[in-house]
Amino acid sequence: MKVFKSLFHNSRRIAAKLWLLVHPRVEVIGITGSYGKTYTTAAVFTVLAQKFKVLATDTNLDTRYNIPITVLKLSDHQKLVLEYGVDKPGEMDAHLFVARPKIAIITGITPVHADASHLGSLENIIKEKSKLAAAVPRSGWVIVNWDDQMTRQIADVAKGKVIFYGRNRYHCQFWISHIKTSFKGTSFKLHFRGSSHVVKTPLIGRHHAYTATTAAIIGVISGLKWREITIGLANLVPLDGRGNLEPGPKETVILNDSRRANPASAVAGLQILADLLAKRKIAVIGEMGELGKYEEEGHRNVGKKAAETRPDYLICVGPATKYIAEEARRGMKKDRVIWVKDVFEAAGVLSGILRKGDLWYLKGSLLKHLERIPLIIDGKDIDPDEVAFKRYEVYR
Repeated sequence: MKVFKSLFHNSRRIAAKLWLLVHPRVEVIGITGSYGKTYTTAAVFTVLAQKFKVLATDTNLDTRYNIPITVLKLSDHQKLVLEYGVDKPGEMDAHLFVARPKIAIITGITPVHADASHLGSLENIIKEKSKLAAAVPRSGWVIVNWDDQMTRQIADVAKGKVIFYGRNRYHCQFWISHIKTSFKGTSFKLHFRGSSHVVKTPLIGRHHAYTATTAAIIGVISGLKWREITIGLANLVPLDGRGNLEPGPKETVILNDSRRANPASAVAGLQILADLLAKRKIAVIGEMGELGKYEEEGHRNVGKKAAETRPDYLICVGPATKYIAEEARRGMKKDRVIWVKDVFEAAGVLSGILRKGDLWYLKGSLLKHLERIPLIIDGKDIDPDEVAFKRYEVYR
């Protein structure tokens, strides 16, 4: 059966490559990085859709199958936006066999999939993701996050024209300032070509200024009017489990970011919690997987951010989060930092803490299932397989 599936997928990849050759006029935009890919894909799609017929990868598809399945849906589309997710050596080559981009976006690098069963090291992560930038032709564009030092390295392999974005006005062609976050979304000023523009998006969090900027750059390159770009960014919708607000137990509000986690996104999430106004703020952080030798360092960096932002309570869930707790106690009251072994203990602790009007942030890796915590608090029966299936669709 495994051999049959492999043959079927390889045949599908070949068919997708041939199908793309039948559509030579479609422009391929590729997005990679350790974080921010999914929202960047969504943002680029909504902006380009203001003027073009656009096809983009499905947010729920497994990364191995995403690109060929999406390419095979091509008809009269003018733009094709693809998320190039990789977690093993050679996987980018397989993606590029199907589709080589005219434009590439590199969002940022963090040691996700740095464990031995995946890419093995930070150096291998950079090497694998660099292949996307190197595949862009000289007539194309490589859009790089200047504020991420490791991502900057990827610009060195680019043959195409490089555009830097970030908060540095001297090194970035598109630079960001005056970022503000509220329950309504995020606003900031975007500066380029000697002018500045106010940008607003319903996505919550300072880091989404970067998300919106990449989409704005694509809009500018593609000849959209500024009004079309701003309408597209205003149409973005928060995705379930990726930083959306939802009602929680005991008349609380949850900032639900429980679908994915890595050190960079967890740090960004703690900053969102600090930026939002609420009587009390509670951070619930699960352990982050696939970090390899960077496991301790990654978790400690999250703890340092907690010590800096100082939520009213910090609940650390899972063995590796002991490192988060240790660092957090350097800046928070020790009795406000609580370590628990699993989601059931977390639910028990939270049941005694939560009050009406509390805002709590829920963050953890996909397979740690922190989304079960509010269900447990509400006294609902938990079928692990059912919850996992409803939250995460798997395509094989």
